[in-house]
Amino acid sequence: MPDTAQFDPRFDTIIDRRGSACEKWDEMESVMGVSATDGLAMWVADTDFRPPQVVQDTVEHLVRTGVYGYAGDQNPQRDATIWWMATRHGWTVTRDDILITHGLVNGLGHLVDALTAPGDAVVLFTPVYHAFAAIITASQRVVVECPMVLDDGRYVLDFDAYDAQMTGAEKMLVLSSPHNPGGRVWSPEELRAIADFCTRHDLILASDEIHHDLVYPGHRHHVLATVAPDIQDRLVTMTSASKTFNIAGGKVGNLIITDPALRKRVRDRLKPFGMSRNLFGMAMSEAAYSPEGAAWVDDLMGYLDRNRKLFDAGIEAIPGVRSIRLEATFLSWIDFSATGMSQSEIASRIRDDARIAANAGPSFGSGGDRFMRFNIGLPRARIEEAVSRLQDAFRDLQ
Repeated sequence: MPDTAQFDPRFDTIIDRRGSACEKWDEMESVMGVSATDGLAMWVADTDFRPPQVVQDTVEHLVRTGVYGYAGDQNPQRDATIWWMATRHGWTVTRDDILITHGLVNGLGHLVDALTAPGDAVVLFTPVYHAFAAIITASQRVVVECPMVLDDGRYVLDFDAYDAQMTGAEKMLVLSSPHNPGGRVWSPEELRAIADFCTRHDLILASDEIHHDLVYPGHRHHVLATVAPDIQDRLVTMTSASKTFNIAGGKVGNLIITDPALRKRVRDRLKPFGMSRNLFGMAMSEAAYSPEGAAWVDDLMGYLDRNRKLFDAGIEAIPGVRSIRLEATFLSWIDFSATGMSQSEIASRIRDDARIAANAGPSFGSGGDRFMRFNIGLPRARIEEAVSRLQDAFRDLQ
C-alpha cells in the first residue's frame, strides 16, 4: 500500500546512524543478532528523525562557543518545562516542584531508592516497559506483576484482581502513562481508579508520562496530577523532552513533585550522588519546549499517524497477526498468538528472515508472550520495507 503523502525532508530523509555511537544501530548485531549492514533497527525507543531546527541551532551555538564546562542555572529549563506543561497539558507547576535527573530511568532508580526499602514490593501493570522491572530488581526490591486484560484489542485494568493480589508488602506503583508497549491513553476515569487503588493500599505512585506528547488524533493525554489532585502527597510525575524530540542522549528528565514533604525525601536522597547538570541536555530541552517545538510535534504526530496506519495495514495482511491499536507512542505492539507459533519461532522469523531487530514480548513481563514491539518512528520508506520483509517472512501463512 504505497503512501502518497508529500515528501517531508524533516521525517522522510534517511539518516545513516551507523558509526555514530548510537545503541540502536551500532549495537544491533551484538545485542539483537541483526547486522546493521542490511538490517532494520526497530528496537531501541528513539526515532530516526532530527529534532526541530530550534534544537539544532541551540546545539550548534554551543559548538561554536567551543567551551564545554559545567552547566549553570537550571531555571531556564525549569521555566521552559513550566510553559510546556501549562500550554500543552493544562497543568500548572512551579520551579520548586521540578527535580532534574539524568534521564527518567535514572530518575526512577532514585525514586525507588528514596521512597522504598530493600525487600519492599513495587507494583507494575504488565506487560510494561522492561526497564521498570530491571531497576526494581537491581535495587533489591520485589516486582509484583498485575497483568492487564486485553479486551477486544485494547488493554484494561482489573482492580478486583489487583486488590486481591496485594499483601501489604507493596510500597510503590510505577505507571506507564501513556502506556508502553500497549499504546493506551488512560481515561480520566481509569486514572482516578489508579489513584484510588494507590490510596487503598498506601502506595507511592510514580507516573511515568514520558510519552505524553505522542498522542494520536482522537485521543488526549491527561496528566494524572490534574485528575487526582488529592493524592499529591504520594504522587511523582515523571516527564522528559527526550522521547518527543529524539534527544535521549542529552540525559535529562524531570521528577515533578508538588508535595513539599515528599519532594524533600527525594531531594535528600539525591544529594549524596553529587550529580551535576548536563549542559547539552538542558539546553536542548529548553529549546524544544517552545512554540517552534510545539509546531514541530504537531507535524510529527501527523507523520507518525500515517506510519501507524501503513504498518497496521501491512501487518494485518498476515493471517493470525494483529496490531494492538496505538492511541499514543511510536511503539507498535503486535500480537502473533493466533499464528500458533512459539515465541522463539516468531522471534527467529523476524530476526533471521526479515532481518529486523524488534523487542520480544516476554521482556515486558506477564502478558507479553507471543508479542513483539516494533519502533515505527522511522522514515516511511523504512516502514514500507519493514512491512515487505515481514510479509515475506510469514509468506507461508498466506
